[in-house]
Amino acid sequence: MNFLAHQFLSFEIKPIMVGNFIADTVKGNALKNYDAAIQKGIVLHRFIDTFTDSHEITLQSRERLYPHFGKYAGVVQDVFYDHFLAINWADYHKESLNEYTHFIYLTLGSYRSVFNERAERTFHYMQMQDWLGNYATQEGIHRALTGLSRRASFPSNMEESLPALAQHGEDISNDFKSFFPDLISATQLKLEELNS
Repeated sequence: MNFLAHQFLSFEIKPIMVGNFIADTVKGNALKNYDAAIQKGIVLHRFIDTFTDSHEITLQSRERLYPHFGKYAGVVQDVFYDHFLAINWADYHKESLNEYTHFIYLTLGSYRSVFNERAERTFHYMQMQDWLGNYATQEGIHRALTGLSRRASFPSNMEESLPALAQHGEDISNDFKSFFPDLISATQLKLEELNS
C-alpha cells in the first residue's frame, strides 16, 4: 500500500499516523529512537506491508502488472491501489477525501520535529504537491510513478503506467475491493495486539 492507505489504516490515531508515515525512513531497530506510541505506528506499517505483499489477491494484481514493469510491479500495484482507494473514498470514510487529506497534512506537520531528513523531504513534497489528493486522478498517478521511475535503480517503465492502468484497471480495481476489507480487519487486529 502507498501513503494514502497507510494513513487510512492508522485510524486517525495521531502517533500511529506519524509512525506509519516515517516507517520507510526508519531502518531496523532505529525505531527504538522514537516514543512508544510512534513505534507502534512503525511496527503497524511493517505489518501492513508484509500482509499486503503476501496476500493472494495482491499477488494476482502483481502478476497482471509484471509483464509491464517486471520487478517494479509491486510498486505500481501499491500506487494503483491508492488510486482505487481515492476514487472510491466515499465507500470507506464519511469525510471527503479533501477534508481527510487536509487533516493528514495538519497532523503530520505538527510532528515535524521527529522527522528525519528523508521523512522531512518526503513530507515537504507530499504536502506541496498534494500527493494524497492527487491519487484520485490519472495525472496524479502518472506523476507519482514517473517520480518513482527516476529514483529506480534499474529501468522500470513506471513512467508508462497509464496504458497498463487502462488495460488492467477494471481487474485491479476488483482486486483492490476484494482485498482491502481483509487488510482493514487484519490491521485493526494488529493494532489491538500492539495496544494490549
